Amino acid sequence: MAKKYSNKINKIRTFALSLIFVGFIIMYFGIFFRTHPIVMTIFMVLGLLSIIASTVVYFWIGMLSTKAVQVVCPNCNKPTKILGRVDMCMHCREPLTLDPNLEGKDFDENYNRKKPQKNHSN
Repeated sequence: MAKKYSNKINKIRTFALSLIFVGFIIMYFGIFFRTHPIVMTIFMVLGLLSIIASTVVYFWIGMLSTKAVQVVCPNCNKPTKILGRVDMCMHCREPLTLDPNLEGKDFDENYNRKKPQKNHSN
């Protein structure tokens, strides 16, 4: 089964959105403890912390997005942003790279790691 890749910026935004929903769900569970104000308050504070964490992640990815390289995808001709050495098009999921050494190679997210991965296959 092939791995399903997506754009890094979209992955982080999806994570931030899920933090918001998780925060609301945690707060909702607090309603079941109305008779125990301390427990209810703990759930409400945990939910609020999750929503605040989402805000921090959204701010961070926004700042990161302003520094990302913007290119035009050769497949769909729409502008997209690239983070790292390899990334996917935000629109059509075409593998993209700015590194001429990686052109024509199969897409692998490990190319973005700092240390080169050792290839044990001969």
